[in-house]
Formats: sequence, structure tokens, C-alpha cells
Amino acid sequence: MKPPVLENHPRQLLATIAWVLLAGFFFAQIEIHTEGGAGWAMNLPTWRIEHHWLLDLFWGGRAMTGYHAWVFPFIALLFHFPLIFFGHWSWRAQARVASCLMIFWLSEDFLWFICNPLFGFAHFSPEYATWHKHWLWGAPTDYWIFSLIAIALFVTSCKNPQR
Repeated sequence: MKPPVLENHPRQLLATIAWVLLAGFFFAQIEIHTEGGAGWAMNLPTWRIEHHWLLDLFWGGRAMTGYHAWVFPFIALLFHFPLIFFGHWSWRAQARVASCLMIFWLSEDFLWFICNPLFGFAHFSPEYATWHKHWLWGAPTDYWIFSLIAIALFVTSCKNPQR
């Protein structure tokens, strides 16, 4: 069986982004119904590590919870499933997966605010979303950093391999 081709057709690229945004919307709904108005697993029955220098370095100062320790790798496994299923891994495919993962988490987090009737866009600010420790230009700093990385990875994934 020939390995699948990572297409760069504009329609497929847009469909990929739309699919990731749709998945982000669905997962935001899951988290809204799980967390209610208390974001970042604040009221869930899970362990939490609130303060550690590694959290500042790798986690944007947010708490590490048992919930997040399981959900982040689970979603990463799902996004990598096509690579496993088709038995084809490449740097281009990995860049696309990593980009889509970042787009997923960015959209899911933002949609949690927008769609959550117990929180809403009006509370999309550092005063209410206290688990996002660093803000820039009206959004968590992570949004800007990971948007730039996601775009760079997506563009990289679109480059045709050297033959």
C-alpha cells in the first residue's frame, strides 16, 4: 500500500483547519459541561500542583492537574492516529500534526470562554480567567506564541519535499 500523500490543495488545507476548529468546538463543549464556570479543572476532583518553577517554564504558570496530565496526551495520541494507521511518518506530517494540535487547543480554549453561559466573552480577561497568568493585547500570551508557532509549522508542512 502506498503511503498517503500530504496534500497541499487549498480546499484540503481549509478543510483540515475547519475540521480542527470543529473538533475544538466539540471539546470545548465537553469541558463546559464538565467544568461549568470554573475553568482549568478548578472544581474537578483531581490532584493539582499549583506552584513549581517548571510550571512557570513549561506551563505558562498554570497549575498542573491530574485532568490535564491525562487529557493532553490523549488528544495528542488521537491527532497522531492517522500517522500510525497509515504507517507513514515524516517531518512534514509531524509538522502538520503539531500545528493542528496547537490550533485545536487554542480554538478549544477560546471557544470555552465564548460558548460557556457561566463565563462568556465578557469574562475573557485576566481578572476572571486567573489561570491564564500572562496576557498581551487582550489575550493570554500563549495564544500569540502558539499561533505563530502553529502558522510556521503549518507553512512548513505545506512545503513540497525535495526529491
